[in-house]
Amino acid sequence: MSNSSQVETVSNSGDKVKVVLAIVMLIAGIFAYSFFTDYNIYARLGMFVAGLVLAVALFAMSETGKRAFGFATGSYNEMKRVVWPTRKETIQMTGIVFAFVSVMAILLWVIDKLITWIVYGVVLGWN
Repeated sequence: MSNSSQVETVSNSGDKVKVVLAIVMLIAGIFAYSFFTDYNIYARLGMFVAGLVLAVALFAMSETGKRAFGFATGSYNEMKRVVWPTRKETIQMTGIVFAFVSVMAILLWVIDKLITWIVYGVVLGWN
């Protein structure tokens, strides 16, 4: 039995460096926001956003980032083609789900009481 699917990983060292630097930039932005508590909130947010922007830019330049952004773009385009249910259909399906769950809850409660009666009342004679 042959397996034709392969796991793709970061292959060249330049891409590995870019991904690691992107992670470091993101961590640096989070650290700067948390560490510099004496600064104005806007300055702290600016440090975080700068770290985030640098991280995204570095990641986007790597082959892994290009594949990830390509996947995200394709997913977004596919989401635009989805036909979403109307409000009426959503409410009807939600009602059906609630009715089914209620019926199943009652059925399981009855089965539980029946098994309890059989085990404790009939078999063990404790009642």
